[in-house]
Amino acid sequence: MVRRSRRDAISHPHDPATDVAREAIETTRIHSVAGVLEDSRGLVGTRPYRSPHHTISDAGLIGGGAVPRPGEVSLGHNGVLFLDELPEFQRNILEVMRQPLEHRAVTISRAAVSVTFPSRFMLAAAKNPCPCGYFGDPTRECHCTPPMIQRYVSKISGPLLDRIDIHIEVPAVKYKELRAPSSAEDAASVRQRVIAARNRQLERFQSEKKTYANAQMMPKMIRKHCAISPKGEKLLENAITRLGLSARAHDRILKVARTIADLDGGGGIEPRHLSEAIQYRTLDRSYWACDTIYLLNSDCQPASITLRFPIRRE
Repeated sequence: MVRRSRRDAISHPHDPATDVAREAIETTRIHSVAGVLEDSRGLVGTRPYRSPHHTISDAGLIGGGAVPRPGEVSLGHNGVLFLDELPEFQRNILEVMRQPLEHRAVTISRAAVSVTFPSRFMLAAAKNPCPCGYFGDPTRECHCTPPMIQRYVSKISGPLLDRIDIHIEVPAVKYKELRAPSSAEDAASVRQRVIAARNRQLERFQSEKKTYANAQMMPKMIRKHCAISPKGEKLLENAITRLGLSARAHDRILKVARTIADLDGGGGIEPRHLSEAIQYRTLDRSYWACDTIYLLNSDCQPASITLRFPIRRE
């Protein structure tokens, strides 16, 4: 039996136990600098979950102060940052999140010192379609005027939405569905599929430095690990052209499709995986004008999809 030293273990890039220990140390350091670490707790053993109120300041969210301290985006490092009622946050506060989402780090500069805090977090956000919450609801009437809805929606810029990988519309649940016996996949089965998918990703990125998940892939890695078939190329080309998606959306669609394929068994990216990933990019609209877009479905056959697009977004 060969016993590795602690230094060798820490330097090993893809030992799952070592990765967990490294993340726990990083998270504990950030919480200690921020002064929110309990003295009796020791290492932070669970991934952080942060849910700041929409009245938070930009310094509270990003970090700052005369002596720079980490904000919520750094306190959520290696965990989840949940922003409820997203349009209620001030627009200038939301806009400063672009850099942390893109570079996974925040640099705070002052006259005497410049500090960089890590901020690799999973952003989850929720919002209503309008101030009253009933715009587009088939059973309730929306009392908001078009200017009210436009002001509400414009608080979230297109570039910020473009940095969010998955957009899901959650309609109201009908009473019969609410009371009916659940037929959904149980949590234990979902957990096993997620663990299997993460293990596939660890194996895939064994030769890559500081990368062990699909979300961390750089453009060169996307070209290497997200190869698609000619049918998939045609489907993606139609989606990018017809929907006017950006280059950033192109990369994020491929990463989401790669993850869907991993959850589906770990094979190659099939057109149906791409089709599902594309659908997640078409639901980030809050002020709609119905339109019909003709794309190719997962079998590369013509299909019409009715989408709801914003009249105008600043």
